Amino acid sequence: MRAFLIAGEPSGDNLGGALMAGLKALTSPQGVAFSGIGGPAMQAQGLHSLFPMEELSVMGIAEIAPKYFHLKRRIAEAARAVIACRPDVLITIDSPDFCLRVARLVRASCECRIVHYVAPTVWAWRPGRAARMAGLVDQVLALFPFEPPYMEAAGIRCDFVGHPVVTEPRASDAEAAAFRAGHGIAADVPVLLALPGSRRAEVVRLSEVFGAAVERFVSHHPGARVVVPAAAPVASVVRDRASAWAGGPVILDPSAEGAAAVKRAAFRAADVALAASGTVSLELSAAGTPMVIAYDVNWLSRQIAGRMLRIDTVTLVNLVADSRAVPEFLGAECRPAPIAGALAEALRAPEAQRAAMAETMRRLGQGGEDPGLRAARAVLAGLGKTSA
Repeated sequence: MRAFLIAGEPSGDNLGGALMAGLKALTSPQGVAFSGIGGPAMQAQGLHSLFPMEELSVMGIAEIAPKYFHLKRRIAEAARAVIACRPDVLITIDSPDFCLRVARLVRASCECRIVHYVAPTVWAWRPGRAARMAGLVDQVLALFPFEPPYMEAAGIRCDFVGHPVVTEPRASDAEAAAFRAGHGIAADVPVLLALPGSRRAEVVRLSEVFGAAVERFVSHHPGARVVVPAAAPVASVVRDRASAWAGGPVILDPSAEGAAAVKRAAFRAADVALAASGTVSLELSAAGTPMVIAYDVNWLSRQIAGRMLRIDTVTLVNLVADSRAVPEFLGAECRPAPIAGALAEALRAPEAQRAAMAETMRRLGQGGEDPGLRAARAVLAGLGKTSA
Protein backbone atom coordinates (compact mmCIF):
# COMPACT_ATOMS: atom_id res chain seq x y z
CA MET A 1 0.00 0.00 0.00
CA ARG A 2 1.28 3.48 -0.91
CA ALA A 3 0.15 6.57 1.01
CA PHE A 4 0.98 10.16 0.15
CA LEU A 5 0.44 12.56 3.07
CA ILE A 6 0.55 16.36 3.21
CA ALA A 7 0.69 18.46 6.39
CA GLY A 8 1.37 22.19 6.52
CA GLU A 9 1.35 23.02 10.25
CA PRO A 10 2.93 21.52 13.40
CA SER A 11 -0.49 20.36 14.63
CA GLY A 12 -1.10 18.61 11.32
CA ASP A 13 2.36 17.06 11.47
CA ASN A 14 1.51 15.56 14.86
CA LEU A 15 -1.76 14.18 13.50
CA GLY A 16 0.08 12.77 10.50
CA GLY A 17 2.76 11.14 12.61
CA ALA A 18 0.18 9.38 14.78
CA LEU A 19 -1.78 8.28 11.70
CA MET A 20 1.36 6.88 10.07
CA ALA A 21 2.20 4.96 13.25
CA GLY A 22 -1.35 3.60 13.23
CA LEU A 23 -1.09 2.47 9.60
CA LYS A 24 2.20 0.71 10.33
CA ALA A 25 0.64 -1.03 13.34
CA LEU A 26 -2.41 -2.20 11.39
CA THR A 27 -0.64 -3.49 8.29
CA SER A 28 2.14 -6.01 7.80
CA PRO A 29 5.68 -4.73 8.61
CA GLN A 30 6.35 -3.76 5.00
CA GLY A 31 2.70 -3.15 4.25
CA VAL A 32 2.77 0.62 3.70
CA ALA A 33 5.14 3.03 1.98
CA PHE A 34 4.96 6.75 2.71
CA SER A 35 5.63 9.80 0.56
CA GLY A 36 4.66 13.41 0.99
CA ILE A 37 5.25 16.62 2.93
CA GLY A 38 5.56 16.77 6.68
CA GLY A 39 7.56 17.80 9.70
CA PRO A 40 9.50 16.05 12.48
CA ALA A 41 6.68 13.80 13.70
CA MET A 42 5.97 12.43 10.22
CA GLN A 43 9.64 12.16 9.35
CA ALA A 44 10.17 10.12 12.52
CA GLN A 45 7.72 7.60 11.04
CA GLY A 46 9.73 7.28 7.83
CA LEU A 47 8.57 10.15 5.63
CA HIS A 48 11.12 11.95 3.43
CA SER A 49 9.49 15.35 2.96
CA LEU A 50 9.28 16.61 -0.60
CA PHE A 51 10.22 20.08 0.70
CA PRO A 52 10.26 21.71 4.17
CA MET A 53 6.80 21.80 5.70
CA GLU A 54 7.57 25.21 7.21
CA GLU A 55 7.16 26.78 3.77
CA LEU A 56 3.42 26.15 4.09
CA SER A 57 3.02 27.50 7.64
CA VAL A 58 1.72 30.93 6.71
CA MET A 59 -1.55 32.53 7.75
CA GLY A 60 -3.45 35.66 6.78
CA ILE A 61 -3.54 37.74 3.62
CA ALA A 62 -0.61 39.92 4.65
CA GLU A 63 1.58 36.87 5.23
CA ILE A 64 0.43 34.89 2.18
CA ALA A 65 0.55 37.70 -0.41
CA PRO A 66 4.38 37.92 -0.69
CA LYS A 67 4.58 34.13 -1.04
CA TYR A 68 1.60 33.67 -3.34
CA PHE A 69 3.51 32.64 -6.48
CA HIS A 70 5.91 30.45 -4.53
CA LEU A 71 2.98 28.65 -2.88
CA LYS A 72 1.33 28.17 -6.29
CA ARG A 73 4.52 26.51 -7.51
CA ARG A 74 4.59 24.30 -4.43
CA ILE A 75 0.94 23.31 -5.01
CA ALA A 76 1.77 22.27 -8.58
CA GLU A 77 4.93 20.47 -7.44
CA ALA A 78 3.04 18.55 -4.75
CA ALA A 79 0.29 17.55 -7.20
CA ARG A 80 2.86 16.30 -9.74
CA ALA A 81 4.55 14.26 -7.02
CA VAL A 82 1.25 12.65 -6.02
CA ILE A 83 0.37 11.80 -9.62
CA ALA A 84 3.85 10.35 -10.24
CA CYS A 85 3.62 8.29 -7.03
CA ARG A 86 0.20 6.88 -7.97
CA PRO A 87 -0.64 6.18 -4.32
CA ASP A 88 -3.56 4.14 -3.09
CA VAL A 89 -4.55 7.12 -0.94
CA LEU A 90 -3.75 10.81 -0.70
CA ILE A 91 -4.21 12.04 2.88
CA THR A 92 -4.31 15.82 3.26
CA ILE A 93 -4.11 17.08 6.84
CA ASP A 94 -5.75 20.39 7.77
CA SER A 95 -4.20 23.45 5.95
CA PRO A 96 -7.17 23.45 3.52
CA ASP A 97 -6.01 26.44 1.47
CA PHE A 98 -2.99 24.43 0.31
CA CYS A 99 -4.15 20.85 0.66
CA LEU A 100 -7.47 21.10 -1.14
CA ARG A 101 -5.88 22.90 -4.08
CA VAL A 102 -3.47 19.99 -4.42
CA ALA A 103 -6.37 17.56 -4.13
CA ARG A 104 -8.22 19.32 -6.94
CA LEU A 105 -5.26 18.95 -9.32
CA VAL A 106 -4.78 15.32 -8.32
CA ARG A 107 -8.45 14.49 -8.76
CA ALA A 108 -8.30 15.72 -12.36
CA SER A 109 -5.44 13.35 -13.25
CA CYS A 110 -5.40 10.46 -10.80
CA GLU A 111 -7.95 8.00 -9.45
CA CYS A 112 -6.46 7.56 -6.00
CA ARG A 113 -8.69 7.85 -2.96
CA ILE A 114 -8.51 11.26 -1.27
CA VAL A 115 -8.94 11.61 2.50
CA HIS A 116 -8.93 14.93 4.34
CA TYR A 117 -8.03 14.83 8.04
CA VAL A 118 -9.73 17.52 10.19
CA ALA A 119 -13.24 18.45 9.12
CA PRO A 120 -13.86 22.08 8.17
CA THR A 121 -15.82 24.00 10.80
CA VAL A 122 -18.99 24.09 8.71
CA TRP A 123 -21.00 23.78 11.92
CA ALA A 124 -19.74 27.23 12.93
CA TRP A 125 -19.61 29.20 9.70
CA ARG A 126 -19.52 28.91 5.88
CA PRO A 127 -21.56 25.68 5.65
CA GLY A 128 -21.15 25.68 1.86
CA ARG A 129 -17.60 24.39 2.27
CA ALA A 130 -18.91 20.87 2.81
CA ALA A 131 -20.74 20.85 -0.52
CA ARG A 132 -17.67 22.22 -2.29
CA MET A 133 -15.60 19.33 -0.96
CA ALA A 134 -18.04 16.76 -2.36
CA GLY A 135 -16.62 15.16 -5.48
CA LEU A 136 -13.15 16.34 -4.48
CA VAL A 137 -12.70 14.42 -1.23
CA ASP A 138 -13.86 10.83 -0.70
CA GLN A 139 -13.59 10.75 3.08
CA VAL A 140 -13.10 13.12 6.00
CA LEU A 141 -11.61 12.23 9.38
CA ALA A 142 -13.20 14.35 12.13
CA LEU A 143 -11.80 15.38 15.50
CA PHE A 144 -15.19 16.10 17.07
CA PRO A 145 -18.13 13.71 17.47
CA PHE A 146 -20.76 16.19 16.26
CA GLU A 147 -19.06 16.77 12.88
CA PRO A 148 -19.90 13.68 10.75
CA PRO A 149 -23.56 14.56 10.06
CA TYR A 150 -22.55 17.88 8.48
CA MET A 151 -20.18 16.20 6.03
CA GLU A 152 -22.46 13.22 5.38
CA ALA A 153 -25.29 15.61 4.47
CA ALA A 154 -23.04 16.77 1.61
CA GLY A 155 -22.47 13.18 0.49
CA ILE A 156 -18.99 12.69 1.97
CA ARG A 157 -18.09 9.77 4.20
CA CYS A 158 -16.97 11.14 7.57
CA ASP A 159 -15.46 9.16 10.45
CA PHE A 160 -15.04 10.55 13.96
CA VAL A 161 -11.59 9.39 15.06
CA GLY A 162 -11.05 11.30 18.31
CA HIS A 163 -9.05 14.35 19.33
CA PRO A 164 -5.30 14.20 20.06
CA VAL A 165 -5.76 16.09 23.33
CA VAL A 166 -6.89 12.83 24.94
CA THR A 167 -3.46 11.24 24.38
CA GLU A 168 -1.32 14.14 25.57
CA PRO A 169 0.53 13.69 28.88
CA ARG A 170 -1.08 15.18 31.96
CA ALA A 171 0.61 16.37 35.12
CA SER A 172 0.08 14.51 38.37
CA ASP A 173 -1.03 16.07 41.65
CA ALA A 174 2.53 15.66 42.87
CA GLU A 175 3.88 17.60 39.87
CA ALA A 176 1.31 20.34 40.48
CA ALA A 177 2.33 20.55 44.13
CA ALA A 178 5.99 20.72 43.11
CA PHE A 179 5.20 23.59 40.73
CA ARG A 180 3.54 25.54 43.53
CA ALA A 181 6.40 24.85 45.93
CA GLY A 182 8.98 25.82 43.32
CA HIS A 183 7.36 29.24 42.95
CA GLY A 184 6.68 29.78 46.64
CA ILE A 185 2.91 29.37 46.30
CA ALA A 186 1.23 27.82 49.31
CA ALA A 187 -1.30 25.04 48.82
CA ASP A 188 -4.22 27.23 49.98
CA VAL A 189 -3.38 30.22 47.76
CA PRO A 190 -5.60 30.64 44.67
CA VAL A 191 -3.71 30.39 41.38
CA LEU A 192 -5.13 32.13 38.32
CA LEU A 193 -3.81 30.97 34.96
CA ALA A 194 -3.87 33.67 32.25
CA LEU A 195 -3.60 32.70 28.57
CA PRO A 196 -3.98 35.74 26.30
CA GLY A 197 -3.39 33.90 23.00
CA SER A 198 -0.70 32.53 20.71
CA ARG A 199 -0.70 35.23 18.02
CA ARG A 200 0.70 38.71 18.39
CA ALA A 201 -2.51 40.46 17.36
CA GLU A 202 -4.47 38.49 19.97
CA VAL A 203 -2.06 39.29 22.78
CA VAL A 204 -1.90 42.98 21.89
CA ARG A 205 -5.68 43.25 21.67
CA LEU A 206 -6.51 41.22 24.78
CA SER A 207 -3.70 42.06 27.20
CA GLU A 208 -5.26 45.31 28.48
CA VAL A 209 -8.61 43.65 29.21
CA PHE A 210 -6.95 40.57 30.70
CA GLY A 211 -4.70 42.73 32.89
CA ALA A 212 -7.65 44.75 34.20
CA ALA A 213 -9.68 41.58 34.87
CA VAL A 214 -6.71 40.03 36.69
CA GLU A 215 -6.37 43.16 38.85
CA ARG A 216 -10.04 43.02 39.83
CA PHE A 217 -9.81 39.30 40.61
CA VAL A 218 -6.70 39.73 42.77
CA SER A 219 -8.21 42.68 44.62
CA HIS A 220 -11.05 40.39 45.76
CA HIS A 221 -8.71 37.46 46.47
CA PRO A 222 -5.73 38.96 48.32
CA GLY A 223 -2.64 36.81 48.00
CA ALA A 224 -3.80 35.16 44.76
CA ARG A 225 -0.98 34.41 42.34
CA VAL A 226 -1.07 34.69 38.56
CA VAL A 227 0.73 32.31 36.19
CA VAL A 228 1.11 33.17 32.52
CA PRO A 229 2.32 30.36 30.19
CA ALA A 230 3.66 32.28 27.19
CA ALA A 231 3.24 30.67 23.77
CA ALA A 232 6.53 30.47 21.88
CA PRO A 233 5.61 32.78 18.95
CA VAL A 234 4.59 35.61 21.31
CA ALA A 235 6.78 35.04 24.38
CA SER A 236 8.44 38.45 24.29
CA VAL A 237 5.13 40.28 23.76
CA VAL A 238 3.48 38.41 26.63
CA ARG A 239 6.44 39.16 28.89
CA ASP A 240 6.33 42.87 28.06
CA ARG A 241 2.59 43.19 28.60
CA ALA A 242 1.95 40.84 31.51
CA SER A 243 4.94 41.46 33.78
CA ALA A 244 3.24 44.45 35.46
CA TRP A 245 -0.09 42.71 36.09
CA ALA A 246 -1.33 42.24 39.63
CA GLY A 247 -0.69 38.98 41.44
CA GLY A 248 3.10 38.90 40.94
CA PRO A 249 2.83 37.09 37.60
CA VAL A 250 4.98 34.03 37.04
CA ILE A 251 5.64 34.12 33.29
CA LEU A 252 6.67 30.71 31.99
CA ASP A 253 9.40 30.70 29.36
CA PRO A 254 8.48 28.33 26.50
CA SER A 255 12.14 28.00 25.49
CA ALA A 256 13.36 26.80 28.89
CA GLU A 257 14.43 23.20 29.39
CA GLY A 258 11.44 21.02 30.26
CA ALA A 259 9.01 23.84 29.35
CA ALA A 260 6.26 21.46 28.22
CA ALA A 261 6.25 19.58 31.53
CA VAL A 262 6.29 22.84 33.50
CA LYS A 263 3.32 24.12 31.50
CA ARG A 264 1.38 20.91 32.17
CA ALA A 265 2.13 21.23 35.89
CA ALA A 266 0.94 24.86 35.86
CA PHE A 267 -2.34 23.84 34.21
CA ARG A 268 -2.86 21.22 36.88
CA ALA A 269 -1.84 23.54 39.73
CA ALA A 270 -4.20 26.35 38.72
CA ASP A 271 -7.55 26.81 40.43
CA VAL A 272 -9.10 28.80 37.59
CA ALA A 273 -8.04 30.12 34.18
CA LEU A 274 -8.74 33.11 31.94
CA ALA A 275 -8.08 32.15 28.33
CA ALA A 276 -8.46 33.43 24.82
CA SER A 277 -10.86 31.40 22.69
CA GLY A 278 -9.32 28.37 20.97
CA THR A 279 -8.18 24.80 21.50
CA VAL A 280 -6.58 25.82 24.80
CA SER A 281 -10.01 25.20 26.34
CA LEU A 282 -9.50 21.49 25.61
CA GLU A 283 -6.05 21.55 27.25
CA LEU A 284 -7.61 23.13 30.33
CA SER A 285 -10.39 20.57 30.20
CA ALA A 286 -7.86 17.73 30.16
CA ALA A 287 -6.19 19.26 33.22
CA GLY A 288 -9.54 19.71 34.99
CA THR A 289 -9.06 23.47 35.37
CA PRO A 290 -12.24 25.61 35.44
CA MET A 291 -12.07 28.51 33.00
CA VAL A 292 -13.51 31.72 31.63
CA ILE A 293 -13.12 32.41 27.90
CA ALA A 294 -12.70 35.95 26.60
CA TYR A 295 -12.02 37.17 23.08
CA ASP A 296 -12.34 40.23 20.91
CA VAL A 297 -11.55 41.28 17.35
CA ASN A 298 -11.69 44.60 15.54
CA TRP A 299 -15.05 46.27 14.86
CA LEU A 300 -15.32 45.14 11.23
CA SER A 301 -14.49 41.52 12.07
CA ARG A 302 -17.10 41.63 14.82
CA GLN A 303 -19.78 42.65 12.33
CA ILE A 304 -18.78 39.99 9.83
CA ALA A 305 -18.51 37.23 12.45
CA GLY A 306 -21.86 38.19 13.95
CA ARG A 307 -23.53 37.64 10.59
CA MET A 308 -21.68 34.43 9.70
CA LEU A 309 -21.59 32.45 12.94
CA ARG A 310 -24.20 29.68 13.18
CA ILE A 311 -23.58 28.79 16.85
CA ASP A 312 -24.29 30.50 20.18
CA THR A 313 -20.97 29.54 21.80
CA VAL A 314 -17.42 29.30 20.46
CA THR A 315 -15.98 27.37 23.40
CA LEU A 316 -15.15 23.81 22.41
CA VAL A 317 -15.94 22.40 25.86
CA ASN A 318 -19.46 23.80 25.59
CA LEU A 319 -19.88 22.46 22.07
CA VAL A 320 -18.53 18.96 22.68
CA ALA A 321 -20.31 18.43 26.01
CA ASP A 322 -23.50 20.08 24.66
CA SER A 323 -23.35 22.35 27.68
CA ARG A 324 -22.98 26.06 28.35
CA ALA A 325 -21.10 25.58 31.61
CA VAL A 326 -18.04 27.58 30.54
CA PRO A 327 -18.76 31.33 30.56
CA GLU A 328 -17.49 33.33 27.61
CA PHE A 329 -17.20 37.06 26.96
CA LEU A 330 -16.88 37.86 23.28
CA GLY A 331 -16.71 41.09 21.30
CA ALA A 332 -18.45 43.94 23.06
CA GLU A 333 -18.94 41.71 26.13
CA CYS A 334 -15.19 41.28 26.57
CA ARG A 335 -14.89 43.64 29.55
CA PRO A 336 -12.89 43.38 32.80
CA ALA A 337 -15.70 43.60 35.36
CA PRO A 338 -17.91 40.72 34.13
CA ILE A 339 -14.85 38.61 33.34
CA ALA A 340 -13.52 39.05 36.89
CA GLY A 341 -16.94 38.22 38.31
CA ALA A 342 -17.11 35.02 36.27
CA LEU A 343 -13.61 34.02 37.41
CA ALA A 344 -14.66 34.46 41.03
CA GLU A 345 -17.77 32.34 40.44
CA ALA A 346 -15.78 29.59 38.67
CA LEU A 347 -13.38 29.53 41.62
CA ARG A 348 -16.24 29.39 44.13
CA ALA A 349 -18.37 26.77 42.34
CA PRO A 350 -16.43 24.71 39.78
CA GLU A 351 -18.64 21.61 39.87
CA ALA A 352 -20.70 22.25 36.73
CA GLN A 353 -17.61 23.01 34.68
CA ARG A 354 -15.78 19.95 35.95
CA ALA A 355 -18.71 17.75 34.94
CA ALA A 356 -18.74 19.33 31.45
CA MET A 357 -14.98 18.91 31.12
CA ALA A 358 -15.14 15.25 32.10
CA GLU A 359 -17.91 14.69 29.55
CA THR A 360 -15.87 16.51 26.91
CA MET A 361 -12.88 14.24 27.43
CA ARG A 362 -15.09 11.16 27.34
CA ARG A 363 -16.74 12.24 24.08
CA LEU A 364 -13.37 13.05 22.51
CA GLY A 365 -12.20 9.50 23.12
CA GLN A 366 -10.38 9.49 26.43
CA GLY A 367 -9.88 5.95 27.66
CA GLY A 368 -10.53 4.50 24.21
CA GLU A 369 -8.38 3.60 21.24
CA ASP A 370 -5.64 6.06 20.31
CA PRO A 371 -6.93 8.63 17.75
CA GLY A 372 -4.03 7.89 15.42
CA LEU A 373 -4.96 4.22 15.41
CA ARG A 374 -8.65 5.04 14.88
CA ALA A 375 -7.74 7.33 12.00
CA ALA A 376 -5.62 4.60 10.42
CA ARG A 377 -8.42 2.07 10.81
CA ALA A 378 -10.86 4.47 9.14
CA VAL A 379 -8.48 5.03 6.20
CA LEU A 380 -8.05 1.28 5.69
CA ALA A 381 -11.80 0.71 5.94
CA GLY A 382 -12.37 3.37 3.30
CA LEU A 383 -9.92 1.57 1.02
CA GLY A 384 -11.73 -1.71 1.62
CA LYS A 385 -8.72 -3.14 3.43
CA THR A 386 -8.77 -4.98 6.74
CA SER A 387 -6.09 -4.50 9.38
CA ALA A 388 -3.47 -7.15 10.00
